[in-house]
Amino acid sequence: MNYNQALQYLYNKLPLFSRTGAKAYKADLKNTLALCDYLDNPQNKIKTIHIAGTNGKGSVSHMLAAIFQQCGYKTGLYTSPHLKDFRERIKINGKMIPKSFVTDFVEKNNAISEAIKPSFFELTFVMALDYFSKENVEIAIIETGLGGRLDSTNVITPQLSVITNIGYDHMDILGDSLEKIAFEKAGIIKPGIPVVIGEIIPETKSIFVNKAKETTSPLFFAEKRNKILSTKYDNKYLEIKTIHSEDEKISHYQLDLNGFYQQKNLLTLLTAIEVLQNNFDLKKRNIKKALLKVKTLTGISGRWEVIHKKPLVVLDVAHNEDGIRQLVNQINQSKFKELHIIFGMVKDKDPDKVLNQLPQKAKYYFTKAHIPRALPEEELQQKARRYHLIGPAFPNVNKALNAALDFASKEDLVIVCGSVFVVGEVDR
Repeated sequence: MNYNQALQYLYNKLPLFSRTGAKAYKADLKNTLALCDYLDNPQNKIKTIHIAGTNGKGSVSHMLAAIFQQCGYKTGLYTSPHLKDFRERIKINGKMIPKSFVTDFVEKNNAISEAIKPSFFELTFVMALDYFSKENVEIAIIETGLGGRLDSTNVITPQLSVITNIGYDHMDILGDSLEKIAFEKAGIIKPGIPVVIGEIIPETKSIFVNKAKETTSPLFFAEKRNKILSTKYDNKYLEIKTIHSEDEKISHYQLDLNGFYQQKNLLTLLTAIEVLQNNFDLKKRNIKKALLKVKTLTGISGRWEVIHKKPLVVLDVAHNEDGIRQLVNQINQSKFKELHIIFGMVKDKDPDKVLNQLPQKAKYYFTKAHIPRALPEEELQQKARRYHLIGPAFPNVNKALNAALDFASKEDLVIVCGSVFVVGEVDR
């Protein structure tokens, strides 16, 4: 088996959520535990940090990984989905897993894979654990896929659990209320393991408090530990001034993840760092250095990612109600002459909750990703008209982007958003 054959096996032989949606989701840990047991339980051989949340978990995961790297730790990072290359999901110190490891893993574990029929996510997550264990990482940052309680990643016993926020997403799997979604996310809270909650909302606070009491887990609310004093944004950095609630110490940070919504993620991150200081040597000067170059250290992309200037072209993976709300807030604080939005969605999202937030004073270019879950561009175009969002439809994102660039002036803002998979297909 060569690397391309291994990828074909992963993509085509195994149930894949990005392709088929909820049908690919396994609502138990049985397969993951069986795979781990077969591989001598690599999850028990490494230290981990577990991160869940509706939005922000990817950014927080990458920022934490950058900080540990900058502080000299050999750092594993597992995130999903990928944008361009499958190997983006599994990294050590910012470097993607070797093709040879992927190929060998798929080939060597073919027998158990054929026997228990794991999902794509189950097998690739255990691949990450096996890789991190064999490479002797000192810490691995693990981002959940869906939810938490029954997510495949929930076989680890971490040093810290983090839940960034709760919003409406994947309601067909996690539940149709914020309380139900919070219950699923709270499933990553483990007995005696500290947990950081990034954002407090009335509907969900008691769920986290009660779960932490049940598991006797130290509970920290990030919004109570630090406050934002000021934020300054430009197209390269986000400058943030914070104050600590207990000692009133003021700190200044510069983030190369410069989306305005990273303010919330920074508060979550700072509280996580406070808790982790008990077991790791994370010096403030290294934390600040890391935040200046998260993109360089970890390779993160798709978070208010500027790929062109004059006109300003931005890629952002915002794709659900809360994410689009934060993106619109960023747009409202940006300077431009005219706004162009290239937009695509998947079928299992609620388009109405997203479309009704988008600005009417924009030129739209509707498109789709090349996956079966994609909402056809003409259907999306029709739905958008109900909200007075008008524009042509294109069969792929690059044709849509080229059309926008043909119309846009140098002072305009062009944004590609609505789906991780649409952003991933942009030809940079």
